[in-house]
Amino acid sequence: MTVLVVTATEAEAAHVLAGFDVVVTGLGKTAAAVATTCALLERDRAGLTVVNIGTAGALRPGVEGLHEVGTVLNHDISAAAIRALGYDPEDELEIGPSAVVLASGDVFVSDPAVRDALAARAHLVDMEGYAVAYACRRLAVPVRLVKHVSDAADESALDWPAMIERSARALGAWLAQAPG
Repeated sequence: MTVLVVTATEAEAAHVLAGFDVVVTGLGKTAAAVATTCALLERDRAGLTVVNIGTAGALRPGVEGLHEVGTVLNHDISAAAIRALGYDPEDELEIGPSAVVLASGDVFVSDPAVRDALAARAHLVDMEGYAVAYACRRLAVPVRLVKHVSDAADESALDWPAMIERSARALGAWLAQAPG
């Protein structure tokens, strides 16, 4: 198995061991979808697995540390309206056996009211996971999403640059010992 590590920022990949193939997408779903798709099209996909590492905000009290995601949601799409028009927005992707749900969107969640609304549907929030998972699904490449909680998706999220080092260390350590 060959692993392609996909992450939003260089800071999140700061402790990934040399030898891993790393793609830095930039922030948000559009950048992540395009960069992931391009990276997959440029590589031999036979035997390839994508591992998306990154930080996430905790949507619920007590959610902390490292988590492998089982379901990822596109939280900032008008899914109900799209369904009412007769289309499937594919806003929820099952990607693994974990019970952890990640909500992804282009909204940087730092408002407790937004966090609390998302907490009814998910444990964690980020800005890229859904896009990476969607690109992998479309190109038939297995994907794993591994997120480290950096903040509580409230005002503390605005201090993200100061908290990234701890998350990057945890993500790098996990990747160094990750099971296939």
